[in-house]
Amino acid sequence: MLAIIGGTGLTQLANLDITHRQVARTPYGEPSGALTFGNINNQQVIFLARHGYGHTIPPHKVNYRANIWALKQHGATRVVSVASVGGIHPELVPGSLAIPGQIIDYTHGRKATYYDGDDQNVMHIDFTEPYSAILRRNIMNAADEAGLTYIDHGTYACVQGPRLETIAEIDRLERDGATMVGMTGMPEACLARELELDYAAIGVVSNYAAGRGSSKTAIDPAEIQTTLATAMGHVRQLLEHLVSPTSGN
Repeated sequence: MLAIIGGTGLTQLANLDITHRQVARTPYGEPSGALTFGNINNQQVIFLARHGYGHTIPPHKVNYRANIWALKQHGATRVVSVASVGGIHPELVPGSLAIPGQIIDYTHGRKATYYDGDDQNVMHIDFTEPYSAILRRNIMNAADEAGLTYIDHGTYACVQGPRLETIAEIDRLERDGATMVGMTGMPEACLARELELDYAAIGVVSNYAAGRGSSKTAIDPAEIQTTLATAMGHVRQLLEHLVSPTSGN
């Protein structure tokens, strides 16, 4: 079953025919909210709003372990993360969609593994390719079928948040090879790998990163909301094709 984790701008799926909601309990505490079960194109999916359905949980306080565990526990085998990002590379203009292939983790203090108990062996997962190649390809196929343009590569820099970055910080991320910046990609991706879930991300470019394009001197929050309102409509179209039984995904 496909699970969709919605980030900023996607706290609900308008095209999801909801069947029921399930409060989940995990050994790692409560997830961000109840799991929402429903159908898209007659295919069952699970939806979870990463920041809570009222968008009240900041990135550094999201219970990533509980979220991923709950999705696995309730039948998810594939997880698509939808997250707003700031565009660092010039091709990542506001409103565009990007399917990152790599990630750099700049976060700190987040619970990043399920294997940290006193009675557990240390787990060293292979994270050479942090995203599922098959699921990335499925997402791109779905975007093609929906007639959407997208960037099929890129490196996601995951920062701590919740504040936005300085120009100097973005300059550093760019020197490190990052093409986009967000706050929620880690430890979500590595936790999914530990539970052997296929995981991939759709980066929705909500704004130019600090010092770039129209964000040269400041980032306009109102512009972000306007951009996301349109871009998330494209994401919903993509998801409809992703779950379609005739799409070959």
